[in-house]
Amino acid sequence: MISGWRVSSIQDKLCYLGDAFLHCKSEAASWNLLGKPEIVEYTEEAIATMTQMTQRNQHSETEGQVQKKKIFWRHYMRNLHYTDPNGEEMSFNERGNLPSEWSTANLVLYKTGTRYRITIRYVTTIEEYLKYDLINHIAPGEITWKEGKVTVSKNSNYCKYVQSHPWIPKSLCNDRCPPGYRKASNRRLHSCCYDCVPCSEGEMSNITDSETCHRCPSEEWSDESKVRCVPKTYDFLSYEQDSVALVSSVAASSFSAITLFILGNFIYYWNTPIVKANNRAVSLILLISILLSFLCVFLFLGRPVDITCRLRQTFFGIFFSTAVSSVLGKTVTVCIAFKATKPGSPWRKWVTLKVSNYVVIVCSLVQALICSIWLSVSPPYQEYDHHSHLGMIIIQCNEGSVIGLYSMLGYMGILASVSFVLAFMVRTLPDSFNEAKYITFSMLVFCSVWIAMIPAYLSTKGKYMVAVEIFAILTSCAGIQGCIFFPKLYILLLKPEINSRKMLLEKDKV
Repeated sequence: MISGWRVSSIQDKLCYLGDAFLHCKSEAASWNLLGKPEIVEYTEEAIATMTQMTQRNQHSETEGQVQKKKIFWRHYMRNLHYTDPNGEEMSFNERGNLPSEWSTANLVLYKTGTRYRITIRYVTTIEEYLKYDLINHIAPGEITWKEGKVTVSKNSNYCKYVQSHPWIPKSLCNDRCPPGYRKASNRRLHSCCYDCVPCSEGEMSNITDSETCHRCPSEEWSDESKVRCVPKTYDFLSYEQDSVALVSSVAASSFSAITLFILGNFIYYWNTPIVKANNRAVSLILLISILLSFLCVFLFLGRPVDITCRLRQTFFGIFFSTAVSSVLGKTVTVCIAFKATKPGSPWRKWVTLKVSNYVVIVCSLVQALICSIWLSVSPPYQEYDHHSHLGMIIIQCNEGSVIGLYSMLGYMGILASVSFVLAFMVRTLPDSFNEAKYITFSMLVFCSVWIAMIPAYLSTKGKYMVAVEIFAILTSCAGIQGCIFFPKLYILLLKPEINSRKMLLEKDKV
């Protein structure tokens, strides 16, 4: 009675459990998986239940009789032998346990339409006679994971799993790091927890859960998403891409055309008094040197190469020093003329020696010597700057010797300072011979521009540094040209009646 009633109840409960998980597709599979461990629990429950029934029906039994019946039931269960619905022989050992084997099963659940199908694959089996502290190792390759293909055998009622792309799940407490990020420890309790940190500028990662970000080569830079390296852009003062280059070229061309216009008028009116005043040969040299200084701007524009790097600073230094030397020569001429007007002055003999010509030649040769030494010792050259700006390569000219550059600029500053001081001293001479006031203003413009240029030049890099120097060249040359020659051009074109010896002498008497 016990085996019939109780075992059938156990089977019903196991079938219920099997139907919940396995839809009772294979009773043998459900019984083998869950039956052996559950039978012990239900058998113990049966003993306790029947003991309570006996106590309720026979209240007259003594406590000793009840204990004897319990011992009897235990002895009975130890010697119980029966056959389960699957035909497997079941019995208890001397300890009251089912002599069974413990299996590790791999279950994979699939949804087919509105129903679920499950496959069972036994991985390892441990017999009862083995030690309880046995460590069981399971190779990852023996486990069938979720990804894969499922096929149904025609000769059986269970699913057969064919593994195609095994993927072992990991225990994570956060989302995986996408490409463009790297894993970073957040020092929490669990080692599987980490933060996702974006790759730094110039680094990339193109895989999920990357441990590190890889730095791009020097010629490349990471894109916005930090998943690949792209070539860096080249940065220089380009005619096609920079409006500064276009404006500078137009300004240099315009100033050059104006200089040529002034030079043409001076040649046309070569023998007039206004042109002869203050040494017309030096004025001609000054106009030509200003014109060449304007044209030097084009050496600063476009992509720098070694030849343009070597020529642009040296040509500008020589041409502009010649212009400042000419201004200094004109100032010396005014100063000698003022001194020679006094009776018995020793300066009279210097008037016929053309001192201004020698001043221009000597001062220009000194600057040429400085530039020659600079080119022979450490000449400028083309340089690629990979680090000053992110994501771009700056093509610029390395000036080679910094001492050579600042020696050239410093020498021009000395010439301009001497010219300014001398012109300021003789600014009160008669207007018919005097250019001192105009020279004073021109040198004041030159000094103001270049003093303001120095901090801007040192604080910029690449094409912006070139743009600052171009602005200084155009402004200083235009200042000298405008202050010295525009008043004379005004008289030549608009007031020709003043351009006569009689008017100059009458004005001188006044």
